[in-house]
Amino acid sequence: METVTQLANQLVASYAKTGGINHLDGKNLPSKRVVTAIAQDLLRLLFPGFFDEKLIHSSEIKVETAALLDSVLGKLEDEIRKSLEYLPPAGLVKKEIPHAAHQLTVEFLGRLPRIRDILQTDVEAAFDGDPAAASKEEIIVSYPFVEAISVQRLAHELYLKDVALIPRIMSEWAHARTGMDLHPGAKIGSHFFVDHCTGTVVGETAIIGNHVKMYHGTTLGAKSTAGGQLLKGKKRHPTIEDRVTIYPGATILGGETIIGAGSTIGGNVFIMDSVQPNSLVIYDGLDMRVLSKAEKNAALDFQI
Repeated sequence: METVTQLANQLVASYAKTGGINHLDGKNLPSKRVVTAIAQDLLRLLFPGFFDEKLIHSSEIKVETAALLDSVLGKLEDEIRKSLEYLPPAGLVKKEIPHAAHQLTVEFLGRLPRIRDILQTDVEAAFDGDPAAASKEEIIVSYPFVEAISVQRLAHELYLKDVALIPRIMSEWAHARTGMDLHPGAKIGSHFFVDHCTGTVVGETAIIGNHVKMYHGTTLGAKSTAGGQLLKGKKRHPTIEDRVTIYPGATILGGETIIGAGSTIGGNVFIMDSVQPNSLVIYDGLDMRVLSKAEKNAALDFQI
């Protein structure tokens, strides 16, 4: 039987042989454990009283908020500093990294009131769009969508500042918890709601307008990623304009694909071309059809 020393020697030899998945003697990377803990604390700041173990009274909110903000600021500043050391934005020199990390952290936390404003519209959209919802409180405490979109909107702010690793760690933590994969790079407007959440994928360069409702299993993806890193920075994912509804299992691909405002995309359709505003796209089991909303009543005997 091999000893622990022998097993360790074999593993260390593997480190030398297969070096592409090691991170030794390099920069200290942001901690997944710490970043996910920060994400949880940020949810507490966004929704006071909903993600806490105890009731918070209004008389205590200022003190509680200041204490939690101070804790988050210190931890997040450390992780952002690691990120900047790992991959500094263009023009940032090493000696400026600590100050830049502090400034980025303060600016990010200063965006929380604005993020709360838009999250309120998301909660309203969920409540207005789901007759099964008993209250907005139920939506916040139990709908996985709320965690997914909240973390995405937080991560998006860091993504816009070219903070490496941390936005993706945050969004993938939310993905694992909720089943919804929202890339931090995606631009998502107000009053957004994904019912049931599970299996929904929104790619990095997707643009989603206001008052968009999606269902589970929807994919806003790229036509092809065969080009690999050569496609980096290019628009690969579709644009969804305002007041669009997308039903379960729909797949919409391509950076040039635009779903026009006011359209409805039926379940299980596969789209790689743009759709005019106020269109209805359906799959009848044999073919995909694109209708104008004006034709809808004559073509269908149900409401969608």
